[in-house]
Amino acid sequence: MNSAWKPDASRQPIGGELIRERTVAWWRREGLVLWLTAPADAPPADLRDPPEPDSLERFWLDPVYRARKNECRLARTYFGGEAFPFMETNIGPGNLATFIGSEPELAPTTVWYKSCITDPETHPPLRFDPANRQFREQAAIIEECRRVSAGRFPVGMPDLIENVDIVASLRDTQTLMCDLVERPGWVKEMVQTVNLIYFEVFDLLRGQIVDEWNGNVFSAFCIWGPGRTAKLQCDASAMFSRRMFDEIVLPSLDAQCRWLDYSLYHLDGTQARHHLDSLLSVPALDAIEWTPQAGIPGGGDPLWYDLYRRIKRGGKSVQAVGVKPEEVIPLLDAVGPEGMFIMCSAPDEATARELELQAERYR
Repeated sequence: MNSAWKPDASRQPIGGELIRERTVAWWRREGLVLWLTAPADAPPADLRDPPEPDSLERFWLDPVYRARKNECRLARTYFGGEAFPFMETNIGPGNLATFIGSEPELAPTTVWYKSCITDPETHPPLRFDPANRQFREQAAIIEECRRVSAGRFPVGMPDLIENVDIVASLRDTQTLMCDLVERPGWVKEMVQTVNLIYFEVFDLLRGQIVDEWNGNVFSAFCIWGPGRTAKLQCDASAMFSRRMFDEIVLPSLDAQCRWLDYSLYHLDGTQARHHLDSLLSVPALDAIEWTPQAGIPGGGDPLWYDLYRRIKRGGKSVQAVGVKPEEVIPLLDAVGPEGMFIMCSAPDEATARELELQAERYR
């Protein structure tokens, strides 16, 4: 991360080298990362948004529109603490499924994936072909963002997703729940196959964006590391017993963590919290992110302090998301700054700057 990632040093004082050092310290459970953003006070006066696309296809898949929209978003954002600008390249969460048979269903705010495996007995083996249309569309978006960025800031790895969640997209989630009882061997085989395809696709796309420290940004949850870096997940595990999670999910998750250099697990909602001990047992897993579901207190609420302490005691770093500005300092006082990655959006630059100053005493 060179200093060009925060080009206006007078307005955004923490440079790329310090961000890099603090992020690596966080992965090692030694330091604090404060990912702090706010609307910029003075975005460029001549900033013009690209024309709104006339279709969902162009909204999601037009490389020129995506790159220009990224530029405008970054220009309107103040990046405080260890936050830095990067180009976001997601085509929905989990588009690895479209590279191996699923068709995307585009919506204004997300992308859904149509199931394509109707009969496990007759469906051909999963194969990834780099000539796949959806893969080429993804690669084209990354390449255009890289061209437009021209080294000013990094381009993020898309949120491919992996493991059981991709099998659920290919098969249909409810049907897959029946498969787990009726044909668990087939499910395990599918998860292993998806794993191998994930590794291949990840490295192909990462080859477009790898930086001079052999690192990459992963768009989802804004993480960077000086090596293969990714967020991992299994949202379907909210419906799993711990025994089923350990049997079906954990072996492939362990393999993913060992293959990656820096790994963060997205723990999504209280229905999945009973898997925490299993996650803490994965030696190569570096960090755990906690997302409370809608309708309950957000990630900075005192309700979650014990959870964060438990994760840290288990030898993993923590990412707390959706933390309000007024919750940051109480959170740090309660759980300590070591190994904490706090994501916070401030309403304005002044609030962000004041919070940056307050957080310095926890360095």
